[in-house]
Amino acid sequence: MHQLTYVIQQALILVLVASGPPIVMSLVIGFIIAVFQATTQIQEQTLTFAPKLVVIFGVLGLAGPWIGANLLRFTFHIFDRFPALISH
Repeated sequence: MHQLTYVIQQALILVLVASGPPIVMSLVIGFIIAVFQATTQIQEQTLTFAPKLVVIFGVLGLAGPWIGANLLRFTFHIFDRFPALISH
């Protein structure tokens, strides 16, 4: 049971690490646009959508190989430990 808990914990940490770069960049761009809207008093709701979309796809394009490598490494690790997980 301890091994299963460890694997679940590692999977949740991997989800946080893999989703971190796009979320952090989205927050940064959202903050920059919010400051821009506050200073210029432009209150267009759709102004935040396009820049966030472009930045998120850009970050995913740049970090995609790293995220994929981490997911693949974790998957191989799970497959290697699978007999030990089901025997307990």
